[in-house]
Amino acid sequence: METDKIAEQNYFMHQAVELAKSNLTTLKGGPFGAIVVKNGVVVGRGSNSVTSLNDPTAHAEIMAIRDACRNLNSFQLDDCEIYSSCEPCPMCLGAIYWARPKKLFFAASREDAAVAGFDDSYIYQQIPLPTEQRDLPTMQLDNTEAKNVFQLWVNSELKTPY
Repeated sequence: METDKIAEQNYFMHQAVELAKSNLTTLKGGPFGAIVVKNGVVVGRGSNSVTSLNDPTAHAEIMAIRDACRNLNSFQLDDCEIYSSCEPCPMCLGAIYWARPKKLFFAASREDAAVAGFDDSYIYQQIPLPTEQRDLPTMQLDNTEAKNVFQLWVNSELKTPY
């Protein structure tokens, strides 16, 4: 039984890696692919499309999440698994947590990606720093109006919590 599950996981990972590999000929973006699986069925696919869409957020995992959410008509990926050809970058990892799948699988590590020229270590180092210590100048402005919007949200009976 366990052997069957491992074979299924390898099968889906192969699909994610094939999406990454296809970008070597389609030139849509970098060599990254991802799929979303629910109950043994692929419900979302994505390959990196950063350069073809001129969109720095068009990473494979983001594209697969968007595709799956459209196909499932849901903003969450309950009971889904994500297979990514590479360990997700900080942006994609955040999106994956927001999508709430039950499991994430990846093949290549972030260190493998760095060797290929996709090094996210700088971002990983910047994230835990206090905003005033980050290299990107960041300043909080008056938050009165924004806090009022949050209070309106809290009081709203029309909201869809997520």
